[in-house]
Amino acid sequence: MSITRLDSGSSTATDGVPLVYTPAVAAATADVYERVRAVVPEVEWPVHAPYIDAIERWKRSRGAVVLAHNYQTPEIFHGVADLSGDSLALAQQAAETDAEVIVMCGVHFMAETAKMLSPEKTVLIPDLEAGCSLAASISGADVRRLRERHPGVPVVTYVNTSVEVKAESDICCTSSNAVEVVESLGVDRVIFLPDEFLGRYVADNTDVEVILWQGHCEVHERFTGDELRDYRKTYPGIQIFAHPECPPDVLSEADYVGSTAGLIRHVDATRPERVVLVTECSMSDNVAVAHPDVEFIRPCNLCPHMKQITLPKILTALERLQHEVTIDPDVAGRGRRAVERMLEVGRGAGG
Repeated sequence: MSITRLDSGSSTATDGVPLVYTPAVAAATADVYERVRAVVPEVEWPVHAPYIDAIERWKRSRGAVVLAHNYQTPEIFHGVADLSGDSLALAQQAAETDAEVIVMCGVHFMAETAKMLSPEKTVLIPDLEAGCSLAASISGADVRRLRERHPGVPVVTYVNTSVEVKAESDICCTSSNAVEVVESLGVDRVIFLPDEFLGRYVADNTDVEVILWQGHCEVHERFTGDELRDYRKTYPGIQIFAHPECPPDVLSEADYVGSTAGLIRHVDATRPERVVLVTECSMSDNVAVAHPDVEFIRPCNLCPHMKQITLPKILTALERLQHEVTIDPDVAGRGRRAVERMLEVGRGAGG
């Protein structure tokens, strides 16, 4: 780590600037705290603010941008992110920015996708342990074996996968355009990878036969229909918005099912008095910042991989240009083609 603990209880960055909560730091970060004060306790701000101030200085020095997924904590999502969104949107935004350095505050497959779409840029991930149970559930070799078992059947792959898996696929999809992508192929059967529950949701909404893989997101698979029924009893009139990576009994209890971006748009459009977002709970914190009139009941299933990303690790990544993501050009090219085929069908908001 490039942050060292001093006897005084302060920290210092490698540029020699002490990381202490001074009046100058308080003033520089006041606008940020005003935005997040409803979701970040005041007692925590003196810890976060010096890192936010230092990260902003290092971003300018490096010509860098910080990208943050919706599941990042508020001090990251609202404090240092230049661009934010779901997994595919972040990669698309990375490709459009002029920045030379991209710091991906998300999980590893997101950094890979950003590098795949921006091969000329330096893409960093602050912690190599920021993985994904869903992406880890399948490999490129698994896809090749499925093709052998089901010759001629096209492979549709969720963007929440490694670039190696994308490269073995015919076309990618997001959670919002999965049905449209499957139907665009004009076939009777598809192999759908890797999320079993998203695949079941697709199968329920199309006449195409869907061959499933048993991959799951460890956050979304923990929700249950009983849990949602308990919410309705405890909070009369509550609206339940769920992500399609959840089990079928959860989706059957939901008032709305949609992608990460779709959930946010539905809150914007409907302004429910009280709502539960059945997804990673930091997203509720981040959406709540823009909707102080909505009461968010938080079913706090945290993603342990997303929480590997912290302000100190972001600062270290910028200081040291640490944990650069690299991809074999052939693999990146094949994976990019699968994403581009999806975009030809329609630009879907991501996972």
